[in-house]
Amino acid sequence: MKHVGTTLGVAALGLWGGMAAADEVTLQLKWVTQAQFAGYYVAQDKGFYDEEGLDVTIKPGGPDIAPTQVIAGGGADVMVDWMPAALAAREKGLPLVNIAQPFKSSGMMLTCRKDSGVATTDDLPGKTLGVWFFGNEFPFLSWMSQLGIPTDGSDEGVTVLKQGFNVDPLIQNQAACISTMTYNEYWQVIDAGFTPEDLVVFKYEDQGVATLEDGLYVLEDNLDDPDFVDRMELFVRASMKGWKYAQENPDEAAEIVLDNDATGAQTEEHQKRMMGEIAKLTAGSNGALDPEDYERTVQSLLAGGSDPVITQEPEGAWTHAITDKALN
Repeated sequence: MKHVGTTLGVAALGLWGGMAAADEVTLQLKWVTQAQFAGYYVAQDKGFYDEEGLDVTIKPGGPDIAPTQVIAGGGADVMVDWMPAALAAREKGLPLVNIAQPFKSSGMMLTCRKDSGVATTDDLPGKTLGVWFFGNEFPFLSWMSQLGIPTDGSDEGVTVLKQGFNVDPLIQNQAACISTMTYNEYWQVIDAGFTPEDLVVFKYEDQGVATLEDGLYVLEDNLDDPDFVDRMELFVRASMKGWKYAQENPDEAAEIVLDNDATGAQTEEHQKRMMGEIAKLTAGSNGALDPEDYERTVQSLLAGGSDPVITQEPEGAWTHAITDKALN
């Protein structure tokens, strides 16, 4: 009964005759309200969480919000994050466990100006590349290590520019390439006046260094609590129902996202386009983590030479215990 006043709440309890209160779940998103998280907003809007007896609070992220810090501090029950950041945090002592994986494919790309002289990865040395940090740098650093390209700014290496969450460095010619997502920043570059022919893109999927994105993570100790496990089963079931609905009704899903954007910063055109791209990334997943995808991610992160993202094979970093019950 979220956002219900005391008087109304008492009246409602009287009407419902002792009906059990909804189980509360707080979800921390990786980023701001946008179609990247449509499945959760759809599940809330269409009543899928209500059907499971859940009262779900969805907390948007942002440039100053680290999901790992929020969940570590007890500010969320479950969070959306990329696996490289989650595994790196686990190795450093925050026992995160992947309980579901709605995203099957990676949307990460390096987008380059063709007029910078970049046509293949052989042209990257000597260039300045925009890279997101706050945990988003791990796939990039792993990729550069596998290519044998130093990130120290040397002539044979690349200069890493800490990129804000915008595309300005490419537009203003401060960097030859920048980090983009297939569903977001790439289209911001196009909207800024570039054509696809002006650009060279390196998709992490095509480069063989794609790592899993946008999984659902909880703290390991909580999985010892049967009540918590029950709530997560209900949450994952309803969330995947939301993702399926979003895939099948992308325009409606985008509208639902817009309805939940308290900032008013998102536009209908951008969100509908984003939802179309997001549907490509969630396609092929029923919500259960594919062990082969997990292993590919781990091996990519370990393959960092003298500076790997993680230094040893993780243990206990994922479980099918939730999805086995939620999806069957």
